[in-house]
Amino acid sequence: MTPQKYNIILDNTTIGTTELEKADAPMGVVFGRITFAHIVSGYDFFKNYCLQHGIGIPTDYPEDKLLATNTIPNLKIIKQNGVEIKGLGASIDGMDSDFFVVTIVGISSPFFAHEFPYHVQAYNEQFKSTQ
Repeated sequence: MTPQKYNIILDNTTIGTTELEKADAPMGVVFGRITFAHIVSGYDFFKNYCLQHGIGIPTDYPEDKLLATNTIPNLKIIKQNGVEIKGLGASIDGMDSDFFVVTIVGISSPFFAHEFPYHVQAYNEQFKSTQ
């Protein structure tokens, strides 16, 4: 299957894209590597954003430029056809010298199965192989 592209939008501004290539299907979680648009340092960008908006940063290693955020309320992940991937929340984690990941948790089962059938199939195949 050809990967889908999803726009990552923060406060109505597109900050990058992801393919949401990884998942924990039973938990309704998807995540994917971020390709930034016009952001040089993901660490600086998200640290400043979170500090300005009172969003928690449970992991912060300035010397490594590594961080993980709590849920960012104004972070939206939208498929190129306009469908928003809604869950209980979305967060960011990563490191400037490596990469950043967006994670969406708590996606409802029916929507998850419809939007991410390949993740459900991969989980089912893996589950069958352990039986």
